[in-house]
Amino acid sequence: MLSLFQNTGTLDQVAQKLSASPVPLQLVLPSGQVIGPPQAQLRLKINDSPTLLSLVQGNLGALGEAFVEGRAQFSGKVQDLMVAAVALLTGDPTQAAPYEKGLLKTLARWQSHWHSLKAHTLSRDAQQIQFHYDLSDDFFALWLDPKRVYSCAYFTQPGETLAHAQEAKLDLICRKLHLQKGERFLDVGCGWGGLLFWAAEHYGVEAVGITLSQHQFDYVSQQISQLGLQDRVSVKLIDYRALAQDLEPSQHFDKISSVGMFEHVGRAHLSAYFKTLHALLRPGGWVLNHGITAGGLDNHQLGAGMGDFIEKYIFPGGELVPIQEVLRALAEGGLEAVDVENLRPHYAKTLWAWSERLEEQLEPALKVLNARMTPAQATRVLRAYRLYLAGCATGFEQGWTRLYQVLAIRPDGAAPHPTNEYPFVRTFIYETESV
Repeated sequence: MLSLFQNTGTLDQVAQKLSASPVPLQLVLPSGQVIGPPQAQLRLKINDSPTLLSLVQGNLGALGEAFVEGRAQFSGKVQDLMVAAVALLTGDPTQAAPYEKGLLKTLARWQSHWHSLKAHTLSRDAQQIQFHYDLSDDFFALWLDPKRVYSCAYFTQPGETLAHAQEAKLDLICRKLHLQKGERFLDVGCGWGGLLFWAAEHYGVEAVGITLSQHQFDYVSQQISQLGLQDRVSVKLIDYRALAQDLEPSQHFDKISSVGMFEHVGRAHLSAYFKTLHALLRPGGWVLNHGITAGGLDNHQLGAGMGDFIEKYIFPGGELVPIQEVLRALAEGGLEAVDVENLRPHYAKTLWAWSERLEEQLEPALKVLNARMTPAQATRVLRAYRLYLAGCATGFEQGWTRLYQVLAIRPDGAAPHPTNEYPFVRTFIYETESV
């Protein structure tokens, strides 16, 4: 196939791609031929012709898969690799594919809808969550902050540490929810418990967390005991849909948070998701949904193969939708949005912090992964996560993905004159009222 490339001028296209990269880049072809400056700070080695074709086509997902599976290698900084990757693109990855126009666009949407319906049963969601979050607690601990907060941090000043920025995010959520001592607070998809413990210790709430990850459930249960918070914090290994089924009116929650979880819900299930949150809330209750959204208007996943890469190696079943669809589904669920904030730059900075921490500890990371899987599997996982963290940081920088906090209320009363407890001005969000 390489001779075909040479006959059709593909090598000229490769050279043009390299020259367009802001980072000096050297490429080693499957034939052994070297293109690019000898002292380039980034070096790519392509081992087969299909991978070379992916480079020419700007298929970043296929290139990422080639790196993970050992059909390509790079040497240099992963940050430089991302700069070069952006230059390889042939179009905007947030735009729908060219063939998705008119009737074909409608058919593509229906296909995506039916795929979403089938991909998110209770059993499949549990399997998909465990695929990612039960990978290795020790692996995540290497590059997350000490509280293991696995979501966008909130940077309030230059030079702020990741640990402090994550605490600032936890407190921002608590302030937006206007948490009060003694309130019943639910955290849907509670992770390793960072928000649960912060809300209980700093705001005096009765906190309940739910998760589908066995590892996270075990960790949070242990932390509750060690911190002596059994009277204020509890955790359940349960799906949010199952929790709502048998809930008594007296068990409704005053406030609910869902942080970094609704990306796993599925586009076809978003209205039902918000209806379930509505059912879990008392009338007049508040809910904060913090999650990643699509940067485009019509794309059902990130283009240039990047969505396929994430689906295969990182988050099976994950789906992103644009913010306008989120707000529509929220309204269909009976909730009223009262505050919407885009934290996209904060997530770019968070992801680069995670990426840098992982890059500094590649050998320890491989060691902890080797303890849970075969060396070949461990190598592939580490390669995938290096690309995933740096690639997502780049995606937020470029605006391909966004991060929204949406604060909503369950109206207390019937239309046309529902009442609610939401303040007239937003100053309460920036005032410290912890206990």
